Order: sequence, then C-alpha cells, then structure tokens
Amino acid sequence: MSIKLKPISGELKLDRIRYENPWWLSNEIESQYKEMKSRLYFDLFYPLVEETEPRRAVVLMGPRRVGKTVMMYHTIQKLLDQKVVDKNKVCFINIENPLYFNMALEELFSLARSASGVSSPAGYYVFFDEIQYLTNWEIHLKVLVDSYPKTKFIVSGSAAAALKLKSSESGAGRFTDFLLPPLTFHEYIHLKDFNHLITQTKTTWKGAQTAWFKTTNIQELNKHFIDYINYGGYPEVIFSEKIQANVGRYIKSDIIDKVLLRDLPSLYGIQNVQELNTFFTMLVYYCGNEVSLESLSTTSGVNKLTLKKYIEYLEAAFLIKPISKIDDCAKKFKRQTNYKIYLTNPSLRSALFSPLTATDDSFPHMVETAIFAQWMHRIYFTPWYARWKDGEVDLVGLDDKKLKPMWAVEIKWTNKPFENPYDELKSLLYFCSKNKLKEAIVTTIDKDGLKLINGVEVKFVPSSIYTYIVGYNSIENKKAGIF
Repeated sequence: MSIKLKPISGELKLDRIRYENPWWLSNEIESQYKEMKSRLYFDLFYPLVEETEPRRAVVLMGPRRVGKTVMMYHTIQKLLDQKVVDKNKVCFINIENPLYFNMALEELFSLARSASGVSSPAGYYVFFDEIQYLTNWEIHLKVLVDSYPKTKFIVSGSAAAALKLKSSESGAGRFTDFLLPPLTFHEYIHLKDFNHLITQTKTTWKGAQTAWFKTTNIQELNKHFIDYINYGGYPEVIFSEKIQANVGRYIKSDIIDKVLLRDLPSLYGIQNVQELNTFFTMLVYYCGNEVSLESLSTTSGVNKLTLKKYIEYLEAAFLIKPISKIDDCAKKFKRQTNYKIYLTNPSLRSALFSPLTATDDSFPHMVETAIFAQWMHRIYFTPWYARWKDGEVDLVGLDDKKLKPMWAVEIKWTNKPFENPYDELKSLLYFCSKNKLKEAIVTTIDKDGLKLINGVEVKFVPSSIYTYIVGYNSIENKKAGIF
C-alpha cells in the first residue's frame, strides 16, 4: 500500500522566511555577516538599491564566491541603520532553498508579506538570492517591477553568463545590472588591513597630476602580492588558512566545476562537458602566452569553430578575457588570428595546478595576469598588446577616436630593465619612438624611479604597486562615472 505524500505546508515556508529575516525581531543581520568588512564595490552598489527613480530592479551578478550574498546583507543592514525603511519591510529569500521549488516570485513576495505581518507591498525592499535557480526568472522579475511600482526588488545570481544574457534581453528599461568581479589587489589590501603598507602621493602622468602610491615595505607588500596571485580573488579564501591549504579542492569543486559542468552546459546546451573542462585547463596553463585558434585546435584536438564558441562561453562566465593584438604602428589587424587569453582571476591557476612561488617559471605570466585582471574591471575599456616581427609591448591603451596609443606598459617580474634599460627595453623604446609616446611605465620586482631613456620618460614601479594602482583607479573611476 503506497503512502500518500502531503505537500509541504505553507506554515513551514512562512517559518523559513521568518528564519531568513532575523532583523524583523533584532533589527540586525546575523553577526557572522555584520562582522565582515564590506567590499569597496559596496559604495557603488548601495545607491542603486536606495534610488527610487527610475523604478528598476537591481540585478547583482558575478562569478561564484565573490561576495554577492554578503553585499546584499550589508545593504540590508545599512537600510536598517539609516532608517530608510521599516525593518519588517525588508525581506530576503534564498531561491536555492528546495522549499521554494517552482514557486513564482510574486507568490514568494506574497508569502513574505504574510510572514512579516505587513500586507501592503508599498515601500518594501525585497532581496532574492541565487535567482538563476528559478526558470524564466527574468519574466517573473519584469512582472513584479511592473505590478509593484512602489516596491524595490534586488536579485543576485552566480551564473553571470545566464543572468547577463537574460537581463539584457528581457529587462531593458526595468533592470539595472551590477557586475561584482573578483577582488582587486586594492580590495585585498583593504580587506586584510594591510593599508599601513601603502602611502598615497602624486605623480605627473600625461601632463597632469594624478594619484600614485608607494609602499613603506616592498618586501612585505610583495609577500602579500604573491598570496593575492595564489589565493586572492575570493573573500572567503583570503581569510581561511584551511582553504588555502587545499585551495584546489575549494575553488575547483565549488567554483570552476559548477560553472563548467553545470552553468554553461545548461545555458548553451553543451554536450561534451569533459572537452570544455579540458580546454579550460589548457587555457589556464598557457595563460599570458600568445595563442591562435589554429594552435589551440592542434593541441586540444577540438575543431576551431567549437573552440571559438567555448572561448565566448568562458568569457561570458567571467572566467577568461581574450586580449587582441596591434602592430608596431598601433594598427589593429583586420582579421585577429593571434591573441592572448588571460584569467579574470589569477588564483584560478592555483586551483587547477598548485600555488606558485616568486621564482617559478610561470610566475611572471601570473604577474601579467594579475595586472590585466585589474584592467578587466573597466567595463567599457579593454587594453591591447603590441607584437611585431622583432618585438612586443605587453600593455597598450588605445584612443578609440584617434586610433592612436595613449600609453604603453611593459610588465616585468625582474629588476633587469631598471639596471640595464637600453638592452632590456628595446621593444618598448622602439614602440614609443614610432608612436611619438614621451612616457611609458615599466614594472619591476622592487625597483622604482624615473629615467629619461632615448627621449622617453620611463617610470619604473614595482609590479605589486602598479597592480594596486590600477585596481584603485578602477574603483575611483566608477565612483566618478567613468567606466
């Protein structure tokens, strides 16, 4: 005789919602979240939540484990502290909970109002976490925004590729997207309370005064820079020695595998997930080297058309970023056959292989990757690299209107260019001369200073400091509305 199963009771769901919203009683989020330091991106995110016009939902997206849920909790606490809203009108629901399986967002919102005891929807701030677990979430959210004009909806999700695609297609004019990337080195220093190692100063760059930084202890800063490269992209990892001892298990199983084996296959209908996984591992291994679809196809045994799609998928998931090439005259190639592919977070390499030391052969490539990763926080700006028959420059900024280089950077994890610039910087000096650049930056291990070489003012700066500067400027530019 079969047992007749009863549906999950509504009271159980109400109890769960009350449990997820402890501030209805205490006026505070849980202590474990309250004690965590906010990411520097919080000051950019909070105003989007607080604004009431235009009436839009906020879609917080980003890679797994970069702190989206914590940012939502910190937002809730600030709303409560500033008395922006009645504490019973702030509601948090984790869509991933099986109790809410197949429930529409409007149904969950109705349930939340019953649980809080405040039936009127006006003035609510509603947070839906892990929204990607709801089928057709973007349609549900659009209906909510239209149906409840006096309610603010904030959703988050870890499947960045899926969220971005669906938000752009369905949420035009109703959703505001906010991408939370992995930690910059600037944020890493902030969260770890190492700010005493950094001093702010000024420098002249491109004829104008700009913020610059130095360190009080370059050896200590470089030690933390190495840790950042190995472990630094994820807030949870940087504070846990236990996770760092087995970083491969944590990052690979909880972050990489979920994206490669679940998120991307479900979004794009990928059948051969093992092939995608193997290809990503190969990209990580060759990170920072120039590659082509031809060489990747030959090495992996996968046809070029499939590889091109894989690269697009991995970029959409915010795991990699292809960087295009220009020639010695700073001209773009009509057909890009060669390019470099960088990880958006250097610690992904440690997860698949092993943590690096400063003397490992692969470490200079990871220094380069770390610096490019800071530039990737600029939504509407992508750097280039220059390569021609006899030389290469690692990092070039192009003026899209004038189609000319604005600046050039040579990334080194060695002091040789500082000690012997005429031999070590031939390509950079040639590129600057040919493109009439009067200034350039060269990174080192620990040397800094200014030298006039063949009419080019070369600013030498430790790689760790330059990485910090780019991350700092990425945040400050966004605060100023420059993306």
